[in-house]
Amino acid sequence: MQVDVLSITGSKTGRTVDLPEDIFGAEPNNHVIYLAVKQYLAAQRQGTHKVKTRAEVKGASRKLHKQKGTGGARKGNIRNPLYKGGGTIFGPKPHGYDIKLNRQVKDLAKVSALSHKGKANAIVVVEDMQLEVPKTNTFAGMLKGLNISDKKALYVTPEYNEQVFASARNIPSVLTSVLSDINTYDVMNADVLVLSESAANMFVDQEEGVEA
Repeated sequence: MQVDVLSITGSKTGRTVDLPEDIFGAEPNNHVIYLAVKQYLAAQRQGTHKVKTRAEVKGASRKLHKQKGTGGARKGNIRNPLYKGGGTIFGPKPHGYDIKLNRQVKDLAKVSALSHKGKANAIVVVEDMQLEVPKTNTFAGMLKGLNISDKKALYVTPEYNEQVFASARNIPSVLTSVLSDINTYDVMNADVLVLSESAANMFVDQEEGVEA
């Protein structure tokens, strides 16, 4: 899959990158994408919800009145769940929502997500940004030059660049990520995948390494 390398102003640089077909042209598996997204969203849940049972709420433990002879229903203590201020029956308790997925499934899901972007022509390769200090204006100008300022974008670099990441931090529609940290949810949640030239070349180098 050949993609033109664009400058930060949106013009063609004359360079191209051949993204590997076995990743960006593979047949996507929607079910594993669903599983990976489900795992990601489940992992975001803190699971700290908690209510008190009748053993934990305040109140005396004495029986309110004798069992028989009152003409009324039998009662235990004031912490009875039927009373105001009593404990909660079968309430939520802290627990994790983590879902286990095999590594092969997660890798297939990531490849499927990338191939979706490839088939939708939603991949942009842009030359590496060189910033000495964070400049949100510069990053926003790049998005405008690429005609994606109105879209949700995932900007990927080969390694962490403090100036570039800080420049994109205040743009709500942009998520930045290091190549090794991209996940299925972020790829699918973005309208367009923006790869820096060096990040795109890492896919090519990896493919050549496998063939060798």
